Amino acid sequence: MSNDTMSSLIQKQKHFYKSGITRPLAYRLEQLKKLRDALTANEKRIIEALNNDLNKSEFEAFSTEIGIVYEELAFTLKHLRRWMAPKRVRTALTHIGSRGRIIPEPYGTALIIAPWNYPFQLAVSPLIGALAAGNTALLKPSELTPATSALLADMLGGIYGEEYVAVVQGGPDVSQELLAQPVDYIFFTGSVNVGKIVMQAAAERLIPLTLELGGKSPCIVHEDAELKLAARRIAFGKFTNAGQTCIAPDYVLAHRSIKNKLIPHLREAIRELYGPDPLFNPSYGRIVSEKHFKRLVSFLGNGSIAAGGRTDPDRLRIEPTLLDQATWDMPVMQEEIFGPILPILEYDDIQETVDMINARPKPLALYLFTRDAGTEKAVVGSVSYGGGCVNDTLMHIATPYLPFGGVGESGMGAYHGKGSFDTFTHYKSVLKQTTRFDIAFRYPSSKNGLKLLRKLMKP
Repeated sequence: MSNDTMSSLIQKQKHFYKSGITRPLAYRLEQLKKLRDALTANEKRIIEALNNDLNKSEFEAFSTEIGIVYEELAFTLKHLRRWMAPKRVRTALTHIGSRGRIIPEPYGTALIIAPWNYPFQLAVSPLIGALAAGNTALLKPSELTPATSALLADMLGGIYGEEYVAVVQGGPDVSQELLAQPVDYIFFTGSVNVGKIVMQAAAERLIPLTLELGGKSPCIVHEDAELKLAARRIAFGKFTNAGQTCIAPDYVLAHRSIKNKLIPHLREAIRELYGPDPLFNPSYGRIVSEKHFKRLVSFLGNGSIAAGGRTDPDRLRIEPTLLDQATWDMPVMQEEIFGPILPILEYDDIQETVDMINARPKPLALYLFTRDAGTEKAVVGSVSYGGGCVNDTLMHIATPYLPFGGVGESGMGAYHGKGSFDTFTHYKSVLKQTTRFDIAFRYPSSKNGLKLLRKLMKP
């Protein structure tokens, strides 16, 4: 797409938005229902595309991508009328006679840049929020998942005109061109490094934005944890999508007294989930590209392999791998892994884990396995992170009742459920003043104005 064509598309969307068509509740509901119908009609195609791009099984495609989007759509359709309603607020004593309202309004044209690891869910979920809030939308899917990107372009192009929703395909150069356009909101999901580029581009035009990034998400297994259950849930969270999940447990911090008991349970859980030979399990995912595969393989020499470790370069597969005796100075602990490799570190005291995590950039997720309320309070109350679970992994992302987002280097802003509507909405404050009388003490000419103001505006 040339610069002129892209600029024309932006202007077309802005013109459509300014016409006011997208603002009424009825229109928004109609468009979301069109999306719902298109998704159900194309479900088989979506599953096939995800399998082509990442070797996702039907179960994984539905549970981690399609099902979450269905839930998001149903929740939004049910609650949108209430979310859109202006909110009356109380009147301060200094504003007697006036009425205050907070009015939700769209930003205008939203740019959504989606990643490759969940190429359907992480494109469509924010799109639901953008349309529910009354915006037009430009969607840029990842070039690393071409089958899903092409499907999104075909499916959305079949139900929406490009003046309302447009899918723009291409590589990083296309993303850079889109970031140079005068859009009204940017929603980006991806790496920290690219997030910094997006934020810099937004700053040039003072465009508000949401960044959904990542980081090294810790998983603490305390001495009182139910080890077999913890191992199953950790293996599920880590090795789903071959570890290519922004909220996957990046590493395990296991209490020294139970670490050697936990590892056999993790081996058993991997076997239970993926069979005796995961490399040949047709339901086990593959690494997205050769570049990412080689980066992950370089980590296999860190620590001591306690399970897995085999690779299949031809099919870009890496076995679910446990790395025992990992240390903070190893390369595998210097960056987000984003693959099926799980380093295991140990600790003696829960405060030690709090200090270790707090000494590093704030993670997107944190997982804690314990049966002790005091331990839970010590960790949850002392560590800053985007969101997470106690005695589980990943599942906090799958409910529309919990907003999802990062903090610090793991991102800014949140979405899901009402959080998605809020993200793509500007809340406009309006004060309507009475004309039946005027308040004299507000003016500098008032004889006793300052005295009255001091009485009303006291600390």
